[in-house]
Amino acid sequence: MNFRVKKFLSYYKPYKKLFFADMFCAFLVAGISLILPLCVRYITNDVLVNSTLIPLKEIMKVGIVMIALVLLEFACNYFVTYQGHLMGVYMEHDMRNDLFAHYQKLSFSFYDNQKTGILMSRLTNDLFTLAELYHHGPEDVIISLIKFLGAFFILLQVNWQLTLLVFIILPFMGYFSWECNKRMKRAYRLNKKRVGEINARIEDNLSGIRVVKSFTNEKSELIKFDQENNNYVASKRLSYQAMALFHSGLGAFITGITVIVILFGSLLIASNWILIGDLITFLLYIGNLTDPVKKLINFTEQFQEGITGFERFMEIMEIEPDIQDSPNATALSQVNGQVRFEDVGFRYSESSEYVLQQINLDVQPGEYIALVGSSGAGKTTLCSLIPRFYEVSEGRILIDGKDIREVTLKSLRENIGIVQQDVYLFAGTIMENIRYGKPEATEEEVIAAARQANAHDFIMELPEGYFTDIGQRGVKLSGGQKQRISIARVFLKNPPILIFDEATSALDNESEKVVQDSLEQLAINRTTFVIAHRLSTIRNAQRIVVLTENGIAEEGNHEELMKKDGIYAHLYTMQFTH
Repeated sequence: MNFRVKKFLSYYKPYKKLFFADMFCAFLVAGISLILPLCVRYITNDVLVNSTLIPLKEIMKVGIVMIALVLLEFACNYFVTYQGHLMGVYMEHDMRNDLFAHYQKLSFSFYDNQKTGILMSRLTNDLFTLAELYHHGPEDVIISLIKFLGAFFILLQVNWQLTLLVFIILPFMGYFSWECNKRMKRAYRLNKKRVGEINARIEDNLSGIRVVKSFTNEKSELIKFDQENNNYVASKRLSYQAMALFHSGLGAFITGITVIVILFGSLLIASNWILIGDLITFLLYIGNLTDPVKKLINFTEQFQEGITGFERFMEIMEIEPDIQDSPNATALSQVNGQVRFEDVGFRYSESSEYVLQQINLDVQPGEYIALVGSSGAGKTTLCSLIPRFYEVSEGRILIDGKDIREVTLKSLRENIGIVQQDVYLFAGTIMENIRYGKPEATEEEVIAAARQANAHDFIMELPEGYFTDIGQRGVKLSGGQKQRISIARVFLKNPPILIFDEATSALDNESEKVVQDSLEQLAINRTTFVIAHRLSTIRNAQRIVVLTENGIAEEGNHEELMKKDGIYAHLYTMQFTH
């Protein structure tokens, strides 16, 4: 069996009892819909016509059976609608968990080539349509087939001539519905596209509202928006036109079948070929014949949407993380912090140029190393190789003499703390954001980490202290405050190796001084890599490494490099003379 088919069916496995119960109830609903018209036929043809029976008593018996069937149908429909939908939601939940977990495994190189909105869509909209298919697909097919085939065979027993007459019309109704369905599908697809274009126009306008107002281009923007809005109205007109044709046409077919059955049935009654109860039975079964046609046509659309969603789901699930634990990986423990680069080279793909080449660097435990160089020299890339956000293309990196490819990713990254220029804080409280560095930490440990990061005082001035909600991405805090919370997070994590990626370059002078003090406090007795934008912040570094496109060009402390009057001296002089 195809792997994707197996994967599709595997999500039924945890809920197979619920699935079979749902199918059993669907089977009963279809059966009851076939039995009720037969009860009417029995009353009409046998009870009322046959004088040997006591009509009232017999009608009461049949009535009790019919009421019992109606109650059973209610219970089954309730179960199918409630528990069946829940089953679909459970399966959607499992698939969403699987996909989200897979997202966590994929490396930076995957995300470099993806748009966040598309990945979110795969996680939400695609799986919603798939859940509907998981639930409604088998159920609709079972009910439709039983009702259609059951009605066909029952009506053949009643009167085969009238049955064939009805079945001659059904293929035309099916073809009409199929064509209308295709038109509606095209129209709905166009609607979604138009809605996307309107959203893009709104986002573009609101994001650049200051520019719009500064150039007094409100009228121009309104004209553009009105054009997109008119396009949307035009597409909705097409979809409503297709919908109107579908529903009115389908209604006309059903009414037409009813009229034909009444006319020809009346002729057959007049000719004594059938009883009046047979005609009533035919009329009651018309719904059992037409409903399955509609359901099966809707199922084909639902199937296409659901399978498209599943294929998009599998496209991601089948992407193997390019960075994962080796089969014999061991945990990295008792880390001293020695980091050694041996002939390290890196490029993003086999077709791209090398970003780093022939990097040889030996960093001792507790050493404070600053990386400087022009933009594009590979400073951030070099540091991203240490926690294996990217994999080295050549050479190797060792921590305490162990190749980082031979240790587990979890243990490797647990021993590395990173403070970046672009701080990411999660929606929630300050307490939750600092605790992200150590989820099991007590409040006392969180507060101690905040004190070490010089963040405690400003936190206590906030309305609710550590339980203040900071908004999406920490919008309620200043850049310096956000940076100190990120530093507190790393203090709480307490790793032996640190990476500061231009952590103060986006701050004003006052904030930079406070944050720099926090960073220096954090770096004590830890192996520290600092990517420096402002060279004034790394004058006290034990060693400064100058990177160029050709690798490491210079090494030494500030005074030594200034005396060399080389690349570093040129960068330093240029920064402080402008």
